[in-house]
Amino acid sequence: MAELATIARPYAEALFQVAQKHDVKAWAQQLDTLALVAQDADLRQFAEDPRVTSEQVFAAVTQVQTAAAKQDLAPELQNFLRAVIENARLAALPEAVAQFHELANAAAGVADAQIFSAFPIADGQLAEVVAMLEKRFGRKLLPAVSLEPALIGGIRVVVGDEVLDTSVKARLERMKVALTA
Repeated sequence: MAELATIARPYAEALFQVAQKHDVKAWAQQLDTLALVAQDADLRQFAEDPRVTSEQVFAAVTQVQTAAAKQDLAPELQNFLRAVIENARLAALPEAVAQFHELANAAAGVADAQIFSAFPIADGQLAEVVAMLEKRFGRKLLPAVSLEPALIGGIRVVVGDEVLDTSVKARLERMKVALTA
């Protein structure tokens, strides 16, 4: 995994530099679709076939991306995709997109917050939770909520490499460790 991150970093940085001259949000949406397309196992197998040319792979990827996003790729993103395919780095594309998002968020002063909850969170409650988390983490957060019933109660929040776990499951685990120590 570290190898993919290393391979993807220069692509993400170059993408971000060019995206700053354009609409970063629009590019992010197109890149998300491209990353989903690049994760398809059948497409990757097709791309790795030595009998298939780079242009055939490019045509297949752009056709699927256009159908999924219902819009054509920006010309700069087409050039980026061609470079990725010609260098046989299609497998690194999802990681490059993830790193692009990290760079865009850092430039905007925001961070993605993955919130895991045992129960659905109402919009009003989510706003309160996000406000509290923004104070805790010291930056604006973009929340994404996922249900995880195994938590029993409470929430677990992941922001970058930081984790805040206030779930019942985590408390029970801490009690177990304390009792068996």
